[in-house]
Amino acid sequence: MTVAHRHRFLIFIILGLLSAIGPFSIDMYLPGFDAIAASLDTSVAHIQLSLTSFFVGIASGQIVYGPLLDRFGRKMPLIVGLVIYIAASISCALTNSADHLIAYRFVQALGSCGGMVASRAMVRDFFGPTESARVFSMLMLVIGISPILAPTVGSFVMVHWHWHGIFVVLSLIALGILALVVFFLPESRGPNPEMSLLPRPITRSYWQVFRNQQFLTYAFAGGLASSGLYAYLAGSPYVMINLYGLDESQYGLVFALIASALVTASQLNRYLLTKYSSEKIARVALIVQSAIGMLLLVLCLTDLINLYLMVALIFLFLGSQGFVFPNTSALALAPFSRLAGSASALLGSLQMACGALSSGLVSYFHNGTSVPMAAVMAGCAGLAMLILSVNSLQPSGSLRGRTHR
Repeated sequence: MTVAHRHRFLIFIILGLLSAIGPFSIDMYLPGFDAIAASLDTSVAHIQLSLTSFFVGIASGQIVYGPLLDRFGRKMPLIVGLVIYIAASISCALTNSADHLIAYRFVQALGSCGGMVASRAMVRDFFGPTESARVFSMLMLVIGISPILAPTVGSFVMVHWHWHGIFVVLSLIALGILALVVFFLPESRGPNPEMSLLPRPITRSYWQVFRNQQFLTYAFAGGLASSGLYAYLAGSPYVMINLYGLDESQYGLVFALIASALVTASQLNRYLLTKYSSEKIARVALIVQSAIGMLLLVLCLTDLINLYLMVALIFLFLGSQGFVFPNTSALALAPFSRLAGSASALLGSLQMACGALSSGLVSYFHNGTSVPMAAVMAGCAGLAMLILSVNSLQPSGSLRGRTHR
């Protein structure tokens, strides 16, 4: 289905907002960890589990939405997901229990999955194979900007309306997106009654993707590398606010500065791809990221690090991630044609599962220092580099190969 030129910009804006729901939901409440813990009479480590539960919800929800979008069309599951998200956000705002917050964040993540999966599917529906690659790149830029804006907005809300206001704002944002979807986003693909929702055919498709060696190599390498980012997300509020004495507004500014490394690197990656293969860029970036992670860990263990050095090293660490993520994602999806949707859903699910594990490890080993965050970051990057180093698979630089049609 093609789209008239005058409608493309509005559709792109809506799809961009849908893609950013998940990242915004993760990053906006990070400055409030300490205040949430104090308000709910619990520890920061306990509140960090609400981030882990969100990752678990995203990891599991993407697997569910793929078949639903093919069976019932794009808009209906998307609308249902947004309604779930709004209800869960309001519940987060009203809760007075840390355990309930953890549970509501899981449900909130399930709702956000609709926007993340549907936006990728609708890009393919609306823009066709030649234009979709450029649109996906633009959406990645929107997702990259989200971590810059979200903590700053969250810090502002914290200062003026306390942490409950963060989830009120998230529900209002989702309500606005829901209105745009209902009234301005056309259906890109109608229901398909022939699409089976029985477990066996769905499992068969996912298994066909999972047993592909190239997919496994780059999905897990990219997922583990991304987990270093999620370890930073889980640990940085305590490290920056409690250990280095930043207030919520200062933390938001530092977070925005560090997140800008992702945006800058992702745009530089587009230039490097004209000269080097995705495989080479990913391998070099992982070597650099692993070295930076190890240096960060050593400095934290020896207590030879200060705020400025910490920010500089994490900036470089996440800058490396800007080269790893797009290339490993492209290489993981390269072998698939007919199963591209299943491969995309499984890729996102595996990446978020790794993120949930890494954030959970930071929370579990919390000891009042920056070491757990640095250790998980270094470990994730090192494991990702090891996977690419020991694997004998050597796909061509052009990403051509046997596809599943």
